[in-house]
Amino acid sequence: KTSSEFKLFSLSQESGRNAAKYFINTYPKYFQKDYAQPHIPCLMPETLEAQIEEASEAALIERIRMRKVKAAVDLYDQLLQAGTSVSLDVTNQLLDLICFCGDHDPAQENVPEQRNEETAKKGRAPKASGLLKATWKENNNAERIFALLSEPNTHSYSALIRGMVKYGAYSKAFSTYTDLLNNRLKADVQTFNALIIAAPEVKEKYNEKWELIVDLLKQMAEQKVKPNLLTLNAVLKALRRCGTLGKSQAFPVISEMKALSIDPSLASYNHLLTIFYKTGATIQGQTDILQEVMNEVSGKSFTAQDPDDGICISLQRCLLTYARFFSLLCMMENIDVMLKWYRDLVPSVYYPSSNIMRDLLQALDTDNRLDLIPQIWKDIKQLGHANRQNLVEELLILMAREKHNQEVQESFAECALDIKKIYDTGDRGKVLLSWTAGSLSDLISVEMLKLFKTHNRVPSEELLNRFLTCVKEAGEVNQAVELVQISAGFCLPETPKLIQRVQQEFELTDPGSSHVVAAPSSNPPAAPFSSPPASAHFSSLCVSL
Repeated sequence: KTSSEFKLFSLSQESGRNAAKYFINTYPKYFQKDYAQPHIPCLMPETLEAQIEEASEAALIERIRMRKVKAAVDLYDQLLQAGTSVSLDVTNQLLDLICFCGDHDPAQENVPEQRNEETAKKGRAPKASGLLKATWKENNNAERIFALLSEPNTHSYSALIRGMVKYGAYSKAFSTYTDLLNNRLKADVQTFNALIIAAPEVKEKYNEKWELIVDLLKQMAEQKVKPNLLTLNAVLKALRRCGTLGKSQAFPVISEMKALSIDPSLASYNHLLTIFYKTGATIQGQTDILQEVMNEVSGKSFTAQDPDDGICISLQRCLLTYARFFSLLCMMENIDVMLKWYRDLVPSVYYPSSNIMRDLLQALDTDNRLDLIPQIWKDIKQLGHANRQNLVEELLILMAREKHNQEVQESFAECALDIKKIYDTGDRGKVLLSWTAGSLSDLISVEMLKLFKTHNRVPSEELLNRFLTCVKEAGEVNQAVELVQISAGFCLPETPKLIQRVQQEFELTDPGSSHVVAAPSSNPPAAPFSSPPASAHFSSLCVSL
């Protein structure tokens, strides 16, 4: 989703390729036999070359099955130049291959240097959304070969349309569909499924998108093309692009499809949840649809029927999407169950958003396990969420809300110091977060009071009194005097009350010294300002006030 994530992805992918090549090249004898069933040549090492060398239709079929796009196209052209005809069935297989692979060999997929060379020359950074997706080029080999067909059939048109949709040529796909109708052909279900997915891309308004989808479904009925599961999922996927209108149409669509004996798959439920819940957003307080989906899938087993089912092959592992799964765990399970899943899946399988981390903090609070906050803070930093102001402030609030045992308080203090570093400066001296009165209050309750003066933020009366109470319990009388000085520096109206508390609850001795020498008073005087003589420093402060 971002350039940095794509960079990490591409580097990891290239590292994996290099590791695989190393083993294949270093130990080639271990890769000569193919034990896979069924045999899939394109997944085997490059040492498995095509066995048929002469130019023939059989050789073309072999290269198509091995997904050697360039070799297959070159051989097809050789056959035509030699006057050898290629059957429509084999030509359609070649069109399927070209349109599926994007007119290049699969080995060239996801190579950012090749796709973005032109963009780099122009001095612009590529958008993250376009880094992993090839585009449909004008007059590519698929269009060229299709144009050579004297009588293309439905399969020919279907391959071309699906390829155009897959690689972003949406308007061209609809234009090709019009040509299909003009040639008095009927589209197949795969063609309609592709066009339904493309429908939101060719219309601007939500109602126009939906009207086009409905029109395509009506044309399916007119042409007596029976929808299938992929049709249902195509409609649901398209409704994800229709805003609030999608929420009103999703369940009617599912009901209509069930009437045709088409039951939803895992991908269907995933699309449904995406329609109702924004990806990465918190879902607390909006569990009605989630509960309905949970009731629907409870006790059922699923097999992959749609390529999108791949993201949800195991409901126990994924529960439609990890984000929604973790949100449900935080709301409905005890913290031990939540942490088990968290430690198993994060970050090796699932990379949680800052909202999910907030849900986790709230789950710790609910189960009274705030002692785990320092550990979660380390994860927050590792996951790159330390610059999320709301998340960090939530963490500070939980640490400062109540007092814990000494061991936990010490871990909180270390955590607070670490957070202070994030507030001060980030990488290369860049300020990541800005102090607020709330965040300073919470941090001071955990660790230090001087930051208010440094960052010119006004502490609340409640915080000052809470801090003074903590100082008394800890026997840190010098900090009590410093607290009064800070309050006086801000000219707070609560300052005389703080002075009164300090004089009542602490013994201030050695009035002639320039240093504060004090001890807590076991018998505080009843009247204000009637304590034993204060230090010179504290006395001068009282006079100035």
